Parts: sequence; C-alpha cells; structure tokens
Amino acid sequence: MFSPRTHVVTDRAGTGTARRLLAGTLARSRVGSAAVWLALGGVAFALGEAGSLIGLPAPHLLLALLVGAAASLSGAVKQQLPKPAAVASQAGIGVLMGSYITPASLQSAGPAALPMTAATVLTIGLCLAAGSLLARWGRTGLADGALSLVPGGSAAVVAAADDLGADSRLVAFSQYFRVALVAFTAPLVAFAMHPATGGNTGTGGTPLWDDPHQIVHLSQNTHQLAGVLMLAAVCILGVKAGRHISMPAPALLGPMVITALFVFTGTAQGFAPDGVLRSILFVLVGLEVGLRFTWASVRSIGRLFPHVLLWTVAVCFACGGLAWAFSAALGLPLLDAYLATTPGGINAVLATAASLDANLPAISTVQSIRLFIVMLLTPPLISWLSRKNTPKPALAAATPAKHLPVVTESAVS
Repeated sequence: MFSPRTHVVTDRAGTGTARRLLAGTLARSRVGSAAVWLALGGVAFALGEAGSLIGLPAPHLLLALLVGAAASLSGAVKQQLPKPAAVASQAGIGVLMGSYITPASLQSAGPAALPMTAATVLTIGLCLAAGSLLARWGRTGLADGALSLVPGGSAAVVAAADDLGADSRLVAFSQYFRVALVAFTAPLVAFAMHPATGGNTGTGGTPLWDDPHQIVHLSQNTHQLAGVLMLAAVCILGVKAGRHISMPAPALLGPMVITALFVFTGTAQGFAPDGVLRSILFVLVGLEVGLRFTWASVRSIGRLFPHVLLWTVAVCFACGGLAWAFSAALGLPLLDAYLATTPGGINAVLATAASLDANLPAISTVQSIRLFIVMLLTPPLISWLSRKNTPKPALAAATPAKHLPVVTESAVS
C-alpha cells in the first residue's frame, strides 16, 4: 500500500506533467499562430510590391485589404489582427503624418484648412442625415442608424453602441463596411484625379526587388538604428499619452501630436517610418480592415444589408459632391478637398495622401479635426436624439407597440 506521502508525491508529479504538456501545447499553438500571421502578411506585402510595378495606387493598402477580407470570408483566418500589431501600425502612421506638420507646410496649408474644416462639419451633418433615413427606411432605431453612418472613430463608436441604446452588431458591420469602402475607393479615386508621376505610384515607391537596400532603410534618419529607436520611443510615449488624456483614437493621434510638436519645434527630426517599414505599416492597416468581415457579421444584419449598402454609397457620393463644390467655389485642388472630406477611413486616406502629391498637412489637420468632433459630439447628440424620439408615456399608451421606435434612453450624459 502507498503511504499518504507517496500519494502526495504522485499527485505532484502528475500535476507537473500536466502543466508541462499544457505549456508545450500553448507554445506550439503560439508558433502556429505566428506562422499564419507571417504568411498572411508576407502574401499581402508581396502582392503590394507587385502592385507597385503596374502603377496601382497605394498597393500595399489596397491589396492587403483584399487579402484580409478573402482570408476572413473563406475561414482561413478566424481572428482579428493581433492588438499589438494593430496599435503599432496606427502609431507608425500617426508618426508619419505628424512628420509632415512643419511651420512651412502649415503656412502653405493655412488658407485651405479653414474652408475644408467647414466642409468636414457638413460631412458629419450629411452622415447623420443619412443615418436618420437609414433608421426610417430600415425600420430600426434612430441610434442604430445614426451610429451606423457616423463618419469616424469606428472602434470607439462600436464600443459605445450598447451604452447608447443601439444594436452593436449592426453598428459594427456598418462602420467597418464604410471604412472598407473608403479605404478601397479613396486611392483609386485620388489616383484618377491626380495620376502619380516619377514612379511614385504607391506607398512603397520602388519595388523591393529593384532596390534590395530598401530592406535596411526603415526610417528617414541617415543613422537607421537611431531613427528606429526614436520612432519606437515616440510611438510608445504617444500611445500612453493619448490614452492617459482619453484622446479619441489614441494610438493614431497621440504619436501624431507628439511627432508634430517635435518636428514643429525642431527638437527632433528624421525618425518617421520610411521604405519597407512604411509599406509594412500600410499592409497592417489594410489587413486590419479586411479581417473584420466575416459571414457571421453579414448574416447578423440580414434584411438591413441593402439599406446599409445604399446609404453608405450615397454618403460617399454626397461627400464627393461636397468636395467638388468646395473645390470649385474656393479654388482648392480637388484631390485635397476630396481626401479631406471623405466620410472616415482616416488611416487609409492619410496613407493615400502620403503616396500622392497631396496637401498632406491640410488633409491630416482636417481629418483629425473631424475625428475629434465626431468623438466629442456623437455620444451627447445620440443621447439627445434618442430622448427626443422616445414617445412620452401618454403617447406610448395610445400607440400600438409595433409602431414604437426601437430606441432606449442613453445612459451616457
């Protein structure tokens, strides 16, 4: 017979073996997952390099979006882009955009920034009006319709949907569908307006196989290691600062603001991502958008999909018309006006502007202002509209239940 001590030793040995087996299984799972992501990113990057050969605008962004959507819809990849990769890509894009905000560029962008900011306010109004029509035609709640088409901060809008009395599934699909549509069409429309010249047809410039030295060219600094270390430090500091002060889209705007301060004051320069690293950032942005589309998300909205499609496309055309009107009335370049007034898709729009000869300081300023306005005004506005459209008790008693608006009073003040 075994003594109690023998039982304890046996149990401990069994527990240790189980832990080792579990640790080994988890390690193999992580390795397999990493291999899948590397393969997916590698395919998207290679296609982007090939796209740059045929003059495709923003090829790493566009083709990565298609690769991500295909992988998600086919079931080959059933996860979203890992959060660290998504945050890193947004922070890198933020640094890239902030590096363009110099005293000289702001002086040249000044005359265009104010009228385009007015245009972006009208863009928000158009989207909210379309959202109310989506709610009416689709027979859904006003909060559902408005949040589905609000132009910007898609992740934050989706996160706040439940608190604002909206269907988070409908809002999530509509928001990411809008972002994908803008991300896919903006480079094509911009390229049609202003074809790139001198081989600058995409975000990566010369294909990697034509200039293998690009693989070690990661920043705009002549000393690559110093540039990359400074880039990493600004990204980390910017993301933490953005989260600390509750900035909308902190991973993007935090590093952008800190970079702009460094560059504007001359404190530090030459650390923005460049070459192959910039192309990788655009690949990650494209994959993040594309991977959000699954058959489950499509089925979840069912009969509302035609309405979402109709009003999303209508909003894009309306914003394009608004850009044309402002361009004609104020003498602004149509390319700048269009990229500044798109209904969201800030990462893709800024990537497109960076790959073409656009007024990037003005575009990034206006797009950032739009994002701030949307994040600051959307919760109280939706709350007010929901209360306004909720029937009073006396009216509710006299109205058949099936005709009551599907909205709830928001808990957000």
